[in-house]
Amino acid sequence: MEQNTHNKIQGKVFEEFCDSIGRENVFDNIEERVCYSFDATKEKSIPDLVIRPHSTEQVSNTVSIANQHNIPICPRGAGTGLSGGSVPIKGGIALDLKNMNRIVELNARDLTVTAEPGVVTKDLQDEAAKHRLFYPPEPGSAGFSTIGGNVAECTGGMTGMKYGVTRDYVLALEIVLPDGSVINTGSKTLRSVAGYDLTRFFVGSEGTLGVFTEITLKLLPLPEMVGTVMAYFKDIDSALETTDSILIKNHLHPRSLEFADKTCIDAVKGSAGEKIPEEAEALLLIDVDGNKMNVANDISRIDVLCRENSALKTSIAKTDDERDALWDIRKSVSTSLFKITSMKFNDDFCVPRSQVREVLKKVYELGRTYSIQVAAFGHIGEGYIHLNVIYNDVKAVDLPVHKLVSQILDEVVSIGGTITSEHGVGDAKAEFTCPTSSFRRVELELAPHEIEIMRDLKKMFDPKGIMNPGKIFV
Repeated sequence: MEQNTHNKIQGKVFEEFCDSIGRENVFDNIEERVCYSFDATKEKSIPDLVIRPHSTEQVSNTVSIANQHNIPICPRGAGTGLSGGSVPIKGGIALDLKNMNRIVELNARDLTVTAEPGVVTKDLQDEAAKHRLFYPPEPGSAGFSTIGGNVAECTGGMTGMKYGVTRDYVLALEIVLPDGSVINTGSKTLRSVAGYDLTRFFVGSEGTLGVFTEITLKLLPLPEMVGTVMAYFKDIDSALETTDSILIKNHLHPRSLEFADKTCIDAVKGSAGEKIPEEAEALLLIDVDGNKMNVANDISRIDVLCRENSALKTSIAKTDDERDALWDIRKSVSTSLFKITSMKFNDDFCVPRSQVREVLKKVYELGRTYSIQVAAFGHIGEGYIHLNVIYNDVKAVDLPVHKLVSQILDEVVSIGGTITSEHGVGDAKAEFTCPTSSFRRVELELAPHEIEIMRDLKKMFDPKGIMNPGKIFV
């Protein structure tokens, strides 16, 4: 659908952008604009203009002009988000940052790297590895998502069990504010407590407060070795008992502890590189890292613990290729679910680890109540679940799917969990729970006074409301 703001970006205003940023970086043809109308959700809204800056100066000029003319700006990385965060729902400008893709500096002695927002996460990890250094956050989209998008959403990923999430590695930011001014937060030191922590405030802000143009990240020494074991179980309880045995009873600290249920397993069977037991209803994929002796010892112990908890089969990777093959099974789950149907709703939530069993029980119970197939997988060691609600009738999303997800989120919040811990709220999730009323999903978790404070902060930074409007709670 065309947006009403398109008339605002013609004539003299359009020429202002072209003169300031360069005509070659400004696109108003429908073919380009349609390409920026969606992300990994099914939501779609066509921007009025696409701008591809190459420098902080060009970002600043773009934002300054947009602010003068009250034109919305939607910052965008690779468009891999799952909450509509980079969908320009109010029209305006899609600000494509993929050409700002330089690794500005990697300082091995300081254990830091400074990069522009368009750097692909895996490219940064590979560059760090050349120096035997390690950038731990590893979302499933690491091969194509960008650092800027990861910071905007505060991405978690596969290694969060041991190493934490994106915010734990962001040391400093260069940010273009909504008026076009540029600020620098944080420092390149590993510790800094001077003033309020603006860096953490901006991490996870989903493009609603400003545009990141440089990001300084903390690196760690690269582990000597990574070991991997995959285990299949006859039921979910056996898998969950194994996670408790690993973490609580034996005090092991895996790098990754991943889970997938029967629906997910059945979806990947045809493309899996190994034979999966027909009766498998749950799998665990476990990584440990460190020196060779400790990794070998921990993998052996974990293999034994899986078998003691009635694992149907365990597979220990002996080579990097075998490890990659096991991880390919886990990483292919989300796309493989499309073999069941072309329509599914992606959700994410996190609960205290002690509540994982109860929330999964609720998920499957509600699936039966509404006769809707559900699939659960994710970073089970952290209590983090990717929930996929699978449906065949597009009309189902209006009632049964909404009701199912709403009730699950009610349960999540009631037991001390969070409605999103990786994907962000964006637009799709903010409106999802009850789209026919003024109810916003974020209000499930945040008290009215907390939301009021956040809105006041948003207004202070962005009084005209041009930065990614309509996202989170705005």
